[in-house]
Amino acid sequence: MSDLSTSQKQQSKNDIAWEKLFKKYHILENIYKIGFFEIDSASINEFRESRLMAKFDHYANLPEIFKVYKLSILSISRNKYIIGKFDSYLNVTYSETLEAIPVEFPKGIESIDYTNLYSESSALSCAFNTGIINNLIDGEESYHTVYGRMSTGTFKFNINKVIDDTQYNIEVNNAQCEIDAGFESEQYFLLLEAKLYDVDDFLIRQLYYPYRLWTSKIPSKEVIPILMTYSNSSNIFSFFIYKFDDILNYNSIRLVEQRNYVIAPETITHEDVSQIFKSITIVAEPNAPFPQANKFERIIDLLTLLLDKELTKEEITANYQFDERQTSYYTDAARYLGLMDKYVDPNTREIIFRLSDEGSHLLKKRYKIKILSLIEKFLQHQVFYKTFEFTLSNGLIPDISEIRQIMQCCSLNINITTIKRRSSTVRRWIGWIVNMLSDE
Repeated sequence: MSDLSTSQKQQSKNDIAWEKLFKKYHILENIYKIGFFEIDSASINEFRESRLMAKFDHYANLPEIFKVYKLSILSISRNKYIIGKFDSYLNVTYSETLEAIPVEFPKGIESIDYTNLYSESSALSCAFNTGIINNLIDGEESYHTVYGRMSTGTFKFNINKVIDDTQYNIEVNNAQCEIDAGFESEQYFLLLEAKLYDVDDFLIRQLYYPYRLWTSKIPSKEVIPILMTYSNSSNIFSFFIYKFDDILNYNSIRLVEQRNYVIAPETITHEDVSQIFKSITIVAEPNAPFPQANKFERIIDLLTLLLDKELTKEEITANYQFDERQTSYYTDAARYLGLMDKYVDPNTREIIFRLSDEGSHLLKKRYKIKILSLIEKFLQHQVFYKTFEFTLSNGLIPDISEIRQIMQCCSLNINITTIKRRSSTVRRWIGWIVNMLSDE
């Protein structure tokens, strides 16, 4: 192996450090020989802190060299990791037809604002106190009993190779695992992994290691692994209820059911959006790139990450399911809307992002007002205004060629090649408005 360089683009600190580790310890050669490579924290720490180098909740977070060679990394003790072509992640697909179950918010509770849930703990607390957790187990009363970091104990498991049917046997010896919340009832113990955004996939280890720990601790009860996601873009709690068909097989995870819940639902009507559209004043194009970020809901999730704190570009990439390129696209889109600011730390020279005053104010509004305010923000830009105007007049979203013509007629100061790339974002943002509207 003469060259481990995986990309000509700007590399992250993790990318650079892992390439150095791969070279120093001949990691690929060892994987080709025996199928895996074990590395301890001290070795990783030579180049960068292991806590920053080995936690990848989503496939997108993996360093580039891992993606190129179809590798992933798992902890096997408090100070040791194993790298191999392991099938470590599970894709998540949200049902487009599943109706959200409406839930009333308990009267008298003032310490939880269910319209502004900006941490995993607040979302979990809200789900518990509104009775959603009990509803998952058909009304059986549950108690919030465990959370936080704990030791896994010792166990063995099989894991699939990502490219064929080969299985590897791995032994875990008191690795660290973290449980976002555990809820216990007379018959069940629910293990919840929570995400404050909709996900494309997740690291199965986040459910499997706690599952192995607690099935050994309380064998008399059924341990139910659950992924909970809550997004401020939809106001919907989604619960993916899983089952491990073979306790010894990491990849035996199977989706049993998805359930969606919404607290005191607020509908956004055609009339609501029409009123906003009629009052729009077009603004000048900002000093920020024209958006190339197709999923508008992810902009809202990104803003959520920044509430009450600033994050570096690298921290955003590590804490959300973005790679470096997507982080740039989505932070640029938020800046285009005037909801986020960017500056360079004079000491570290790192790029840092924070909510603008307007972004912070908007994010704290009630759900319906927040969504309508966001719609107003991008309809103030001529391209989006004209595209939505076409949609209202014709009863359908214009196709890509028509959007490109609209873009060419607006004062964007971008070339035709860029227009072609950005036109899909315009169409998808208008589609997001249409999808937010109630059918009633």
